[in-house]
Amino acid sequence: MAAFDPWDPAFLADPYPAYAELRAAGRAQYYESTNQWLVPHHADVSALLRDRRLGRTYQHRFTHEDFGRTAPPAEHEPFHTLNDHGMLDLEPPDHTRIRRLVSKAFTPRTVEQLRPYVTGLAGELVDRLVAEGGGDLLTDVAEPLPVAVIAEMLGIPESDRAPLRPWSADICGMYELNPPQEVAARAVRASIEFSDYLRDLIAERRKEPGEDLVSGLIAAHDEGDRLTEQEMISTCVLLLNAGHEATVNATVNGWWALFRNPGQLAALRADHSLVPRAVEELMRYDTPLQLFERWVLDDIEIDGTTIPRGAEIALLFGSANHDPEVFRDPERLDLTRADNPHISFSAGIHYCIGAPLARIELAASMTALLEKAPTLALAAEPERKPNFVIRGLEGLPVHVAQGR
Repeated sequence: MAAFDPWDPAFLADPYPAYAELRAAGRAQYYESTNQWLVPHHADVSALLRDRRLGRTYQHRFTHEDFGRTAPPAEHEPFHTLNDHGMLDLEPPDHTRIRRLVSKAFTPRTVEQLRPYVTGLAGELVDRLVAEGGGDLLTDVAEPLPVAVIAEMLGIPESDRAPLRPWSADICGMYELNPPQEVAARAVRASIEFSDYLRDLIAERRKEPGEDLVSGLIAAHDEGDRLTEQEMISTCVLLLNAGHEATVNATVNGWWALFRNPGQLAALRADHSLVPRAVEELMRYDTPLQLFERWVLDDIEIDGTTIPRGAEIALLFGSANHDPEVFRDPERLDLTRADNPHISFSAGIHYCIGAPLARIELAASMTALLEKAPTLALAAEPERKPNFVIRGLEGLPVHVAQGR
C-alpha cells in the first residue's frame, strides 16, 4: 500500500507501477488516508460500475447520519447544490429522467451531424499552430476544440465563452481526494458565477428560444417533463465539464505518450487509418480519469472481504486499464491493439453520454495534427498537473518545423 500515494509527485508522474503492486496485493484494500476501499482489478471495476448495490450518492435512500458522515460545511453549499443536481451524481429515478432528456442531444445522428463542424474547427486550430511555428498544444488545440463544441451545443455565445474553462477547472478541483480549503473556495466561487450566468442564459432562452440544448431542456420542461431550473443549470455545467475535461486531458496525455514512444508515432504518421485504434489505446494507456467513486448502499463482498453499507469505494480506472488479465503487455503502447475493452468512459447507467462525441473530437484533432503538422515535435518537457483523479498536464510545448 505504501506505493499508492496520490499526493506524491513521483506517484503522480507514473502511478502505473504502484497499481501493479495494488493488484498483486488483492482485489480490495482499505486506504485509511481517504477512508476508501481501493479496487484495482478490471473485472471488479467493470462489475461494480454496473452493480446497483452501489451508488454515486446515498441521499436518495439515507441521511448523512445513517452513513456516519457529516454534512458538507455550509460555506461549500453552492458547489454541492450545483453538483448534486447533475445526473452524474443522481440515482434513478431522477438520473433516468434527466438522462432521457439529455440523450436526445447525443443520438448517433445528432452527434454525426456535428462531425463537419468539429473537423473544420480542428483544422483551423492546427492551421494557426502551424502558422506560429508551434505553441502550447493544450491551450492552442486541446482546450478550445471541445469547449467550443459543447458551448455551441448549449447555445453559449462566443463572446461569453472565455470564463468557461476556468470555471470548469475550479469546479473540478473538488473531485480530487481530500481537496484543501483554497481549492474548495475556488470551486464555490466558480459554482456561484457559472450558475448565475446560466440562470441569465435560461431566462433569455425562455424569451427567445433557439436550436440549442438549453432551449431544448426548457421546451421539454414546458411540455410536461419535470426539470427544475436547478437541474437545468446543473446539467449544463456537467455537460460543459464532462464534455471537455476528459477530452482535453486525453489529447495532451496522448501526444505526450506518442512523443515518448517515437516508434508508435512514426507508425501512426505512416498510416493515418490507425487513428481510431490510437484514440482508444491512448485513453487506455494514460487514463484521463483515474478514479471514480461509489457509495456502498447495501453490503457487498469482494474476494471474501465484506465491504459494509456506508463505505466508499474508489474504482481505479487507471489500474483497471493496465490489468494484465485483460490487456496483453499492458505497459506497452500499442496503437494496433484490437481488443481494447478499456473503461475510460465508465460503464453502467453512468456510462459517458458524450463518448461518441469525444471520440470524434479526439480523432479530428489527431488527424489534423498528423496531416497539417507532420513535423510536430516536443519543444520542452511538460509539467504534470499536481492532480490524481483528473490526470493531465499543465501544458505541452510543441514546435513545427517550417518548409517541410
